[in-house]
Amino acid sequence: MKMLSGIRVLDLTNVLAGPFATMHLALLGAEVIKIERPGEGDLARRLGNVPELNDKLMGTSFLAQNANKKSFTLNLKAGGGRKIFKKLVKTADVIVENFRPGVMDRLGLSYQTLSDLNPRIIYCAISGFGQTGPDAMKPAYDQIIQGLSGVMAINGDETLNPLRCGFPVCDTVGGLNAAFAIMGALFHRARTGEDEGQFIDVALLDSIMPLMGWVAANLLIGGKPPQLLGNDNFTAAPSGTFRTGDGSINIAANKQEQWEAVTEVLGVPELKTDPRFQKRDARKKNRKELTPLLEAKLKEKPTRHWVEAFNARGIPAGEILELEKALQSPQIKHRQTIGSVSKKGVGELKLFNLSAKFEKTPGAVVSPPPDLSAHTGEILKELGYSDREIETFRSVKII
Repeated sequence: MKMLSGIRVLDLTNVLAGPFATMHLALLGAEVIKIERPGEGDLARRLGNVPELNDKLMGTSFLAQNANKKSFTLNLKAGGGRKIFKKLVKTADVIVENFRPGVMDRLGLSYQTLSDLNPRIIYCAISGFGQTGPDAMKPAYDQIIQGLSGVMAINGDETLNPLRCGFPVCDTVGGLNAAFAIMGALFHRARTGEDEGQFIDVALLDSIMPLMGWVAANLLIGGKPPQLLGNDNFTAAPSGTFRTGDGSINIAANKQEQWEAVTEVLGVPELKTDPRFQKRDARKKNRKELTPLLEAKLKEKPTRHWVEAFNARGIPAGEILELEKALQSPQIKHRQTIGSVSKKGVGELKLFNLSAKFEKTPGAVVSPPPDLSAHTGEILKELGYSDREIETFRSVKII
């Protein structure tokens, strides 16, 4: 049995944050019905670096986030479409949408309206800034939130700043936050035994801020703004990226005993008692003097040599892999982080499995992302509509 078996999710989301949230619910076994615009579907169906797949409405961006889901096309701007949706809501446990605030209200599908139809419903609205506040109605994409959150301002160094993260971190963590919140609401509903649903307001801006907890605490509590340290770790030294004989290495000697072990592995034990480097705060203050001394030794041998030597002494160290190598690493293969599923017309797809490993209720990719409207007829028949009615819906472009 899957953890969320029997839970029905109506997914009205597009592109990334919402689909990433509902993908996690689908991987845990929920029935996720992706409600898409007839003829168009999720914008992500046309996004990706393979034009042929975009033309098939199977863009790589869509494929990455929509395994284990069903596709149901429905025109919510049409009265008939809204009527079908309300009937579907009565059978559901969760609704997830990422429209701008007010869109569902204008459609006559507000949380209050849908809650009156089904008091058990858990309704999660994902937006850039949340449902309330001075910025609530502003449009937002990931990069806008990266800038407004302070993320771009703390990345990089004196030569490259501001600097965005290399992937849409705000959208992604917003999706994780939404999935976490939905699971919490489902737990509350089950624990109270009162079939009590609720409204959840998730903002991308709110979601990314806590990820900067340590950096923000240094300012909010310690009164010190962040330094632009590039690949160095502000909490310790030596902790960051260093040059070796054939490239670079990450070293995180965050504990005193790890620092002392570094000096021994590199053959510079005298640095242990050097007043500039003896204690943590002194090393942080003098990291610009320390790094060249360490790199002079590190450049004598290749990265892999140093990784093995440091790890043998309990010092966290690692290579800096290109994405392709990282995805193919033995550890990732062992953990089955990436699954494989076949998709007709596309071929074998390598997609991420659920990253949490549940002993009794594991989750994994079991079905490929759906073709647009692949499950519309099936779901309408389940709701009691006849073949003739379904054909009528299709002729008037409700589905």
